[in-house]
Amino acid sequence: MTPDDDRAAVAAHRPRILIITGDPIQERMAGPAIRVWNMAEQLSDACDVRIVSWKRIERTSGRFGLFHVREADDAGIAPHEAWADVIVVQGMSFRIFPAVARTEKIIVADLYDPFQLEQLEQNKYEDRAAWTDEIRKAISLLNEQLARGDFFLCASERQRDLWLGNLSAVGRLNPATYSQDPTFESLIGVAPFGLPATEPEQTRHAIKGVVPGIGPDDKVLIWGGGIYNWFDPVTLVEAMGLLRDEHPEIKLFFLSVRHFNADVPEMRAAADTVATADRLGLTGRTVFFNEEWVDYDDRVNYLLDADLGVSTHPLHAETRFSFRTRILDYLWAGLPIVASDGDAFADVIRESGCGRVVPVEDPPALAEAITELLEDTEAYQRARTSVARVRDDFHWHRALKAFVAFCTEPAPAADRELMKASGSPLTGSRFERILLMPKGRRRDLALLFYYLRRGGIPLVREKFSERRERLVTDH
Repeated sequence: MTPDDDRAAVAAHRPRILIITGDPIQERMAGPAIRVWNMAEQLSDACDVRIVSWKRIERTSGRFGLFHVREADDAGIAPHEAWADVIVVQGMSFRIFPAVARTEKIIVADLYDPFQLEQLEQNKYEDRAAWTDEIRKAISLLNEQLARGDFFLCASERQRDLWLGNLSAVGRLNPATYSQDPTFESLIGVAPFGLPATEPEQTRHAIKGVVPGIGPDDKVLIWGGGIYNWFDPVTLVEAMGLLRDEHPEIKLFFLSVRHFNADVPEMRAAADTVATADRLGLTGRTVFFNEEWVDYDDRVNYLLDADLGVSTHPLHAETRFSFRTRILDYLWAGLPIVASDGDAFADVIRESGCGRVVPVEDPPALAEAITELLEDTEAYQRARTSVARVRDDFHWHRALKAFVAFCTEPAPAADRELMKASGSPLTGSRFERILLMPKGRRRDLALLFYYLRRGGIPLVREKFSERRERLVTDH
């Protein structure tokens, strides 16, 4: 074979990209599954792509492969790992599949969701020891990826600053990576969540004239997605209480109260929101709760039955570095947005004029912003015009441009050999070291003794029950 033949063979090779997720791929999908599906779509023109989930796979595609591999099944993941040139990991992928953690293939770590900050809110009602353990687990998961990844993805420039700090802390901003690229753009790229380039089309009414208590001419605010502890829907419900008498035509619809995935617990924020609406006499009259999770492809019928998209939150660390994917749905549907200040999208809304930004935990300001947009026709139309301009920036093909560029010409990180030679920088607590052990009897025994020391037999029973529920759900 001549050198020209070698070059032709290399040019003809389509990179093989394996994307691993812990979310089910089905008609009802949450953020991680939606993201990997669209990653696969965007890569498929130039790459061969497979998605592996250790949860359920119920959808098919003619553009890429989809495979279910059971948790901790190294034999099951092995052929996919051997096939791939690049492996994209999310969340717990390294822990679920130790063979992937040991791979020599190029690793892309998708860090669009800083879940260690979510855990600060999600588990804040647990006892302090359990809360601390969850945070330690999240941090050790992230540090393992930060130490091993060849390329990293984040959702915004704010997040990029966060992850550059984390990468520096584990030694990845070093002479090798700096000499290759002093901006570190070859190490971490911005790849936000995206929205479809196709125009949304409504096939049926899903809210107006359908939900009892909401008429065809009412004005509907939609809360897209679930109700989680890092949001502040209670303030929004209180604002609806201020609007009820003078603006009975304004209704608030929560798209999904209960998550379809049994692994996602119902959070206290959901119960508090329903209780507040009940206490104020708003439930079923001004505030409406959809109990079931809406199918991914059906959500458009709800969005296009709304007049405003809303998102409210308190100020905390998760807020600053969050990327509210539900706001992208609002943009796709052409909805002006009313949102709390403090996150990255607040800056977009304020600068573009596609809605109103209000102070956090301020029901009167929220009520005023809602009525201003819904009662002032000209203001509403100006906001809709701004939405149309902004949403072009978030189409999936633009959002994932840096990711696709890396995967079509993948390369190991400049400091990969340095990191291998120096060993893992993780020197955490005993709990973190146990979590890093390969799954098996030795790890199980270490966890057993750890939990016995921390909480005795009751804690061991609780952890055993949690594992049994996960196994039942997975099968």
